[in-house]
Amino acid sequence: MRNRIAVVLALVALLGGCSRPEPRPAPAVPQSASVSPTPTPTPAERLPGFVVLTDLDPRIHADIRYATAHNFVGRPITGYREPLCLLTRQAAEALRRVQDAALASGHSLKVYDCYRPQPAVDDFVAWSKRPGEQQTKAEFYPDVAKNRLFAEGYIGAPTAHSRGSTVDLTLVDEPAASQPPYRDGQPLVACTAPRGQRFADNSIDMGTGFDCFDARAHTADPRITGTARDNRRLLQRLMTGAGFVNYDREWWHYSYREEPYPDTFFAAPVARASVG
Repeated sequence: MRNRIAVVLALVALLGGCSRPEPRPAPAVPQSASVSPTPTPTPAERLPGFVVLTDLDPRIHADIRYATAHNFVGRPITGYREPLCLLTRQAAEALRRVQDAALASGHSLKVYDCYRPQPAVDDFVAWSKRPGEQQTKAEFYPDVAKNRLFAEGYIGAPTAHSRGSTVDLTLVDEPAASQPPYRDGQPLVACTAPRGQRFADNSIDMGTGFDCFDARAHTADPRITGTARDNRRLLQRLMTGAGFVNYDREWWHYSYREEPYPDTFFAAPVARASVG
């Protein structure tokens, strides 16, 4: 009996030992693994097929307001790392054709905003929910309540700008007059004031300043007459002739009709590295 029990115990011990996997040696770590590789930009950090507009056509002037404190928020906007106009190549090529036509009439294009990253739009949305931040109201939305800016179509989320084929722009006389720099804290004048009183932008008279959140900025507002009306019509004629469509609430806002990314909203920052 004792011999039989001993045999059974020996079999159990043997089977139990076989059921456990043998330990494996740790894999060798290659020497190069201790060095961090150079990060590869993710798709969200790249803008395929985009160019820097002034590289393509250095004749076009640029005044990228959202990279500065001179805008309706009152500080540089998230995502604007450099004061550049980035656009899809198709839209930029079309603007080069507009520039040719503008120069023939004694004018030049000046861009205020081009590609706008989605984080910048998110920044606008967050700003709109902070009612106490209205330091630039006297210039950019003197007669509109801040909490009405989205509802009345002056700010949009999402925006066509994030697709890379929309541009905010104006015309300047060529050669362009110098433009005094904006000084933080300087007295603000309503964007609806006469040209000689509002911010000394070197744009030809368009009836209001850029980013003026007021019905008088609507492209065909009947209160805009004379030279300002003619200038708006000139800009519209030049832009539509090259395949752009105007947003009727903003005389400065145009989208390229044949945009290559009609359903894509990009998030890469405004920086040369985003298109390199």
